[in-house]
Amino acid sequence: MTSKKLTARLRGKGSAAPIPTTQLLPTGPVSLDESYELCREFNKRHGTTYYWSTLVLPPLKRPHVHALYGFARYADDIVDEIPEGGHGEIPVEQRAAALAAFGDKFFADLAAGSSEDPVLKAVVHTVRAFDLNPDAFRRFLRSMTMDLTVESYETWEDLLGYMDGSAAVIGEMMLPILEPTDVEAATPHAQDLGNAFQLTNFLRDIAEDLDRNRQYVPQEDLRRFGVDLTDRRCTAEFAEMMKFEIARCRELYASADIGISMLPERSARCIRAAHTLYSRILTQIESQGCDVFGSRATVSTASKAVVVGQMVTPPALSKAFAKMDAVRWRRAPNR
Repeated sequence: MTSKKLTARLRGKGSAAPIPTTQLLPTGPVSLDESYELCREFNKRHGTTYYWSTLVLPPLKRPHVHALYGFARYADDIVDEIPEGGHGEIPVEQRAAALAAFGDKFFADLAAGSSEDPVLKAVVHTVRAFDLNPDAFRRFLRSMTMDLTVESYETWEDLLGYMDGSAAVIGEMMLPILEPTDVEAATPHAQDLGNAFQLTNFLRDIAEDLDRNRQYVPQEDLRRFGVDLTDRRCTAEFAEMMKFEIARCRELYASADIGISMLPERSARCIRAAHTLYSRILTQIESQGCDVFGSRATVSTASKAVVVGQMVTPPALSKAFAKMDAVRWRRAPNR
């Protein structure tokens, strides 16, 4: 299957809600370039904020970031998989077996030095190219396995234990690609940034996670503020709880700033773009009065384009682009 055909197939499956990556695999063997393209499309379809930030990276590094995203997204979609057509539910035991098989396949292919799996082909290549620690992937898969049975976390420390594998470890995986001046010193700040992104998503997606019978706000915090998430109401107590969690999240972003200063300029700009865009989700939540039940807090595509433009072009040119985009938006029909 050629890269053009693969991309056309993926884009031909467009829908209001992105189709799970587990339902987007190509038929037949793929080349290494096609595997990387598959991971890029996964990133573009499912992680738009993160994807826009990767555009700031040098072209040679982007595919490796997409590969890591592809691995994480595919595993996550195994955990949350729904049957094609969206009806019914796949039993937990079946999803657990599929996740275990995916992990076993990855480690076996990594040991062999290559993979013929359409997703893992690029992932194994990236892991070997940058000598990434296989234990990071074990920790990630451990947390994905927790999502199959764990519905809530009692304390912040308990939640951090889950996020060690679901988020902090992603920051660790990224470091060899981003090439900080001191990997050891940058690691805790990269972990904090991963946790900040994850907590931002948790706060934005409270309603969506409730649909999956999951609560990622620590139970001790809910009791402290007198909140029952299953009420799905933005009460005064709920708003105060959200403000507390947002402040906690911003502390993580502040720690991440220290790590960004350790990165070479092009890498720093990429992570700064992601930092800025994810932080704006928190700002949007606040602008909605912390009501995450009425509407989903998002950052517009135009805003993402402006932020990325500011990272890759002189400030004056970025302002010009932003003004042009605003004019086009006002003139666009059926907006």
